[in-house]
Amino acid sequence: MSLKNDLILRVARGEKTERTPVWLMRQAGRILPEYRTIRNSVSGFKELVETPELAAQVTIQPVDILDVDAAIIFSDILVIPEAMGLTYEMVEKKGPHFPETINSQTDLLKVEVADPDRLGYVYKAIEITKNELNGRVPIIGFAGAPWTIFSYMVEGGGSKTFSKARRLLYTDAGMADQLLEMITESTTGYLKRQIQAGADMVQIFDSWAGVLPPDHYTRFSLRYISKICDAISEVPLTVFAKGAWWAMEEMNKLNCQTVGLDWNMNPEEAKRQLPNKTLQGNLDPCALYGDNDAIKTAVKKMLHTFKGHPYIANLGHGVYPDTDPGKVKYFIQSVKELSLSSSFPQPEAPWQKRVYNKNADNPLIFKSYSR
Repeated sequence: MSLKNDLILRVARGEKTERTPVWLMRQAGRILPEYRTIRNSVSGFKELVETPELAAQVTIQPVDILDVDAAIIFSDILVIPEAMGLTYEMVEKKGPHFPETINSQTDLLKVEVADPDRLGYVYKAIEITKNELNGRVPIIGFAGAPWTIFSYMVEGGGSKTFSKARRLLYTDAGMADQLLEMITESTTGYLKRQIQAGADMVQIFDSWAGVLPPDHYTRFSLRYISKICDAISEVPLTVFAKGAWWAMEEMNKLNCQTVGLDWNMNPEEAKRQLPNKTLQGNLDPCALYGDNDAIKTAVKKMLHTFKGHPYIANLGHGVYPDTDPGKVKYFIQSVKELSLSSSFPQPEAPWQKRVYNKNADNPLIFKSYSR
């Protein structure tokens, strides 16, 4: 199926585009009254995730209402540990909870490498979304990074410190590697099946990257993210590691097309340390609490700082649930209008190779080859 709007894919490949593409992490969710209507019609979050027809509706809502340049499938990163055999609960107003955790070699017997077929409801949701969108915008699939999934499986839920998960890296690194390897293999198979179902792009979320010291992040997170990146070649891939500002130079070595930045990361440093990557981000989500003039000023500043580098506009993390949808829509409109201006010419990637296409009907047409 040909896409009517493929801006985000072209930018990820390092191609020049008419304007900057824009989408939001957590765009399919709590900010929209239309989402809450569907959410209130089911027993809970997990039922919504596991009902493909409803997940597809929620995925499409921000395309219809906010006019974003991509849809991201409505799901959760914790479907992977569940598919591995570790069930989670989503506790209202508290977040995920795992009744059982992995803290010993004996506990490892509770889980196995996930059979991708166990997540058929996600692939079905992608297929329905693909059919309903009919090429309007690309679909982004996603998964959690192995370290982030590991954190939940060991800790049992969210945490300010993830001290149980971090402790295991010091007390039994071998066991930690075993579990991380299982998660990596499960995640790779899962992402490949999302692509087969119709995902045009995939993103790895390392939500808890920032809790690790640099040496442990390289050893226990980037090492496994790199394995996933090496295995995914069918579509563009984005890595978003929240809080890992000191790892940007290492991320430039990853076999991915795009690196996401949180709002604490310096765009100028990112452009310097990630010369071979498209960049994505990194507006502070709280900027959307401002009035329209403040939002437009923030967008201008953001576009200016990323000027001259292939770039996808986004927030530095997910949109907060109490954000006014009207402000979100204004942010998206501002990115589109301002990036069309001659003040923000769209660059070609520095790694882009322009090779004369001798077989072209028009001898003046050039064929592009990206990294």
